[in-house]
Amino acid sequence: MAEVPDEQLMLAYRGGDAGAFETLYTRHRVSLFRFVLRSIKARAAAEELFQEIWMRVIESRATYRPSARFTTWIYTIAHNRMVDHWRRGGLTLVSLDSEDLPANDPGPQRHVEGREALARFAAALEGLPAAQREAFLLHEEAGLTVPEIAAATGCNEEAAKSRLRYAMAKLRAAVDDG
Repeated sequence: MAEVPDEQLMLAYRGGDAGAFETLYTRHRVSLFRFVLRSIKARAAAEELFQEIWMRVIESRATYRPSARFTTWIYTIAHNRMVDHWRRGGLTLVSLDSEDLPANDPGPQRHVEGREALARFAAALEGLPAAQREAFLLHEEAGLTVPEIAAATGCNEEAAKSRLRYAMAKLRAAVDDG
């Protein structure tokens, strides 16, 4: 049985099917929260923004129109909520630490090398300009394409492509320099 597309689920939710919302939430909650958490350093603030995003989805159900993929639509909402957050208090990024490392330890030397590479990557990610970091996270965390990143962030496709390309190059260089 084929999976019901997100856009159809949102239309069903607009029509009163609460189960459709539950399916959408289950599908997108992990990647959306990870995107917000990695964009906002403070976990409490990330949790609050995450809830605000889903509240905006609920509030917008009556006016929802599937003019783009659901993921583009919800990550546009996330982008706008984060921009509001940054305007209120500044831009930070969650740091990655040893809790994010895999449980199966490949040995002390590889463990140290992995931690060093992870630290270089986290520092490089935090050091990216906000627009490049967001493009990278939308691509990697949300799985958005360049046109979808452009739509979600309100820039043109060429700018989105450039932001993503520069972010990838800087991150690759940071990890390879180790």
